[in-house]
Amino acid sequence: MKKTLLCILFSIFLIACSGVKNTQQAISAGNYNKAIAVSVENLKKNKFKKGNQPHIILLEEAYAKAVKRDLSKIDFLKKDNNPQNLERIYNLYQNLDARQELIKPLLPLNILKKERTARFSFNNYDDKIIKAKDKLTTYLYDNAKKLLKSSNKFDSRTAYDDLAYIEKINPNFKDVRSLQEIAHEKGTDYVLVSIKNLTQQVIPRRLEIDLLNFDTYGLNDLWTVYHARKNTNIYYDFGLELNFRTIFVSPEQVREKQIIQEKLVQDGFKYQLDDKGNYVLDEKGEKIKINNLVKVRCQLYQFTQFKTARVVGQVRYLDLQNRQQIHTYPIKSEFIFNHRYANYKGDKRALERNHLDLIRLRTVRFPTNEQMIYDAGQDLKQRLKNIIVSNRFRN
Repeated sequence: MKKTLLCILFSIFLIACSGVKNTQQAISAGNYNKAIAVSVENLKKNKFKKGNQPHIILLEEAYAKAVKRDLSKIDFLKKDNNPQNLERIYNLYQNLDARQELIKPLLPLNILKKERTARFSFNNYDDKIIKAKDKLTTYLYDNAKKLLKSSNKFDSRTAYDDLAYIEKINPNFKDVRSLQEIAHEKGTDYVLVSIKNLTQQVIPRRLEIDLLNFDTYGLNDLWTVYHARKNTNIYYDFGLELNFRTIFVSPEQVREKQIIQEKLVQDGFKYQLDDKGNYVLDEKGEKIKINNLVKVRCQLYQFTQFKTARVVGQVRYLDLQNRQQIHTYPIKSEFIFNHRYANYKGDKRALERNHLDLIRLRTVRFPTNEQMIYDAGQDLKQRLKNIIVSNRFRN
């Protein structure tokens, strides 16, 4: 029992040392925030625990170094006087404030060996955070308005992101929300989808409706909208054409296969006889029964109804601004109708389980050519979606 207790205490000591060691390594590597997070997590559990004393000392050290580094970085960025640094300055002030708010609930923290409380320098960063936020907001707002004057869609998307960030840190600032709508409209690509039948076959109307129902594809994203019907009020950037080049439906076929099955099966019982023809008795003096095995035979006539439909096409990406083809992707799909059933002649006890399942089935009506093409088109729809997902119009 004593040995077990010692093992448990030793394991706990190793875990504690490992936590302290990791925190020391984080400080040595300059990863002060990690060191602070580990120490705070340990002290939250029990700040009075003697084994957590090293974490108090390490927390004090890591915090002081983190604050010093952040303030030095802010001074440098301010001297650089580059407006693109405004977001970094704002985030650094936020970090300074968040870091001290993380520690405050734990105070006071007593360092027993030194008979003092841990020292943490806290400041009120509210004014500096507000000032940095206002400067950043003004810069992003002015920059977004400049970007919106451009005809480049990527500039509009950048403006949208900047305006979204303003709305996050400074809600309802000026006309940010209306400008964001304008940026989204200017940055969105509109794609007109169409189908062309270059075959001699008729495409089922419901298949065409299904393929053009892009609401079911789940493809519309923030910057791309697909339309199957042209809206005269919209200027389309790209075209997506699904061209059917070959539609083939095979003749209806019925394939026959004959299988002969033989098996030994039990057919009642008989009495066991010895070499002289006498009944063999058991311990109770009763005649011993044995299974009577007989060979049975069955002829199975297996029928397979078979019909295939194959659709081959091409997906074309078009730039409607300059009327040029961007790329083409081959696409094809196949649907196989395969129905099996069977008849038999003889003793069906010779048949396997899967054969017994087949003899319960009967012939069915072949699907029409239209249905076959439609079924092949359902797989084609998924393949079309995969092509679009893997190949965006703009990178």
